[in-house]
Amino acid sequence: MNTPPEIPTDLPGLTLRPLTDADAYHTLLSDNRAHLTQHGDYQEETAKTLDDLRADFATADPLRFGIHHDGTLIGRIDLIAADPPRYSLGYWLAATATGNGYATAAGQAILDLAVRLGATDVYAGVTHGNTKSAAVLERIGFTAVVEFDTYTRYRRAL
Repeated sequence: MNTPPEIPTDLPGLTLRPLTDADAYHTLLSDNRAHLTQHGDYQEETAKTLDDLRADFATADPLRFGIHHDGTLIGRIDLIAADPPRYSLGYWLAATATGNGYATAAGQAILDLAVRLGATDVYAGVTHGNTKSAAVLERIGFTAVVEFDTYTRYRRAL
């Protein structure tokens, strides 16, 4: 798969770029540990060492993106080829980057990529209590489809 070096969004200065810089990502994770784990999410991810992340990033994933605002890494968004043409979506933003429409714009840009890849459905899970993440998904056309013990699964048909 040939991933573009940068995917624009509808917001000025906000772009998605392949996530390859383990050092910058580790710093962002460390700085946002409390924010990312407040609902019980990202426990494993925030526990990774820099060496763990370097090993993870040693294998390029063409659908793993850093969310950048004015050139600064502010989050991550992944389109996961779970069972093509069905994909999964995962994302997070730094605590200082929330409330600006960045997750919504990044989500829409990744859905546009999913369409170009021939996706028919995209799924996402939101931990109970994470109402802001659920609102992002609803703004970009996802619907809650299944309630589990700890999270809700959302679906968007393309």
